[in-house]
Amino acid sequence: MNLNTAPSPRDDRAERPSIDDACARRNRQPLYAPRKKVFPKRAHGRFRRFKWIVLLITLGIYYLSPWIRWERGSYAPDQAILFDLGSRRFFFFSIEIWPQEFYYVAGLLVMAGFGLFLLTSVVGRAWCGYACPQTVWVDLFLVVERAIEGERNARRKLDAAPWTSKKIAKRIAKHSIWMLIGALTGGAWIFYFADAPSLASALVQGEAPDVAYVTVAVLALMTYALGGLMREQVCIYMCPWPRIQASMLDENSLVVTYNDWRGEPRSRPGKKTQAAGRAIGDCVDCNACAVVCPMGIDIRNGQQMECITCGLCIDACDGVMDKIGKPRALVSYATLRDYTANAGIATNSGRSLAQPNLIRNADGSFVEEIKHFNWRVIFRPRVIFYAAMWASIGAAMLAHLALRERLELNVLHDRNPQYVLESDGSIRNGYSLRVLNMVPMPRKIEIRLEGLDGATMKIPELSKEGGRSFRVEAAADQVTTFKAYVTQHARAAAASEFLFVVEGENQKDRATYHATFNTPDIRK
Repeated sequence: MNLNTAPSPRDDRAERPSIDDACARRNRQPLYAPRKKVFPKRAHGRFRRFKWIVLLITLGIYYLSPWIRWERGSYAPDQAILFDLGSRRFFFFSIEIWPQEFYYVAGLLVMAGFGLFLLTSVVGRAWCGYACPQTVWVDLFLVVERAIEGERNARRKLDAAPWTSKKIAKRIAKHSIWMLIGALTGGAWIFYFADAPSLASALVQGEAPDVAYVTVAVLALMTYALGGLMREQVCIYMCPWPRIQASMLDENSLVVTYNDWRGEPRSRPGKKTQAAGRAIGDCVDCNACAVVCPMGIDIRNGQQMECITCGLCIDACDGVMDKIGKPRALVSYATLRDYTANAGIATNSGRSLAQPNLIRNADGSFVEEIKHFNWRVIFRPRVIFYAAMWASIGAAMLAHLALRERLELNVLHDRNPQYVLESDGSIRNGYSLRVLNMVPMPRKIEIRLEGLDGATMKIPELSKEGGRSFRVEAAADQVTTFKAYVTQHARAAAASEFLFVVEGENQKDRATYHATFNTPDIRK
């Protein structure tokens, strides 16, 4: 190191921020952009009609199901669909599910998963666009909003207008109806867990349990916030499915697509364009597809995570194409394979921009090479696998449901003492028998011993005499407990196994339990 070396002059520029850095900071985009409100325009067409049908069916099922009656006799509730938490049972019309049969619920969840995979593989995010509760309730809230505030332009003007008495009155009316819908939504939910007419009467009279009022309030606020205030933000930021669904798609999945190979270059039809003789695409740049989108996106920008494939942009574009006399399906459900093939034709295999003359004949019809949707593409290995798994699980559950036993038996051996030596040299063991009758009516059942030759059983609640078999009455839809004493007259040295058997009338149901008969070890 040379100590005589003078220090270099200080470079102030290294410590002073550059003009470029300052400009970059000024132009830096915020991490969280403010929300841009979406005011979707009302759409008309076949997809909008289909959404109305799905909305009416789903809301009808949700709101009306708790009020459907189903006669099960005097020993069971007559509500068709009921989660009876007090008795720990689930009733679905003629089907009754007990807690130990939770595997049926697990099977339904697995079926729902495969069903969602199947639907997504075929038609993309159709669940999100038509049947998702968020979509359904947002559509319902939009109906209220349009009825009070008007169509898209009127709603935008009202939102930007200063607060006047008219605006305040409209907003109060809209939000009040939204809160009423939320309260009805929460009320309908709790009716699935108790007798609906009785609980409704108790709610009105203020006599319902506190948990009922709390549940209604929480669900009402959630419905109001998610469906009325947040809307598309729930799908974009809260729902994980948009980020997962890409793995379910392939090049043969149907998704909503802007066919730019026939739409570009865009141009508004007019005298100047026609006079210039310039070749133009079918898109007239009217923005009809964008203004009807409930997610606030423009499908012409390509596939986007926000798109829920509801098809409303298809309806809007088809309406415009009908008015200007051009073929429909400029925006349509299409597969990536067909889109890529058609784009290759329109761009001369990617060597140029889209040219309308490459895809049309002189009479305006499409050339023969243009690909159109073929329904046979649905039946491909991935779809068949999902469909087979879904059907197999459903068939297995139905078969098990039809063949399941409606009797269960649980036996608990007395621990102290494990056996009793009687005066005549015989040995007695005590057991607690728990018989579960899983039908909503009392019935006669037979309890008997199988094995353990020479042994007899005594049930003091039924008879003072011993025997190998007894007929008893099991209570409806509950556990009946019996105390049983098994006596063996032979002096067996080691423990012996035998069966307790319970059997319904006409041998319709049967349950067994492997029990052990304990004896003293006389070899000692």
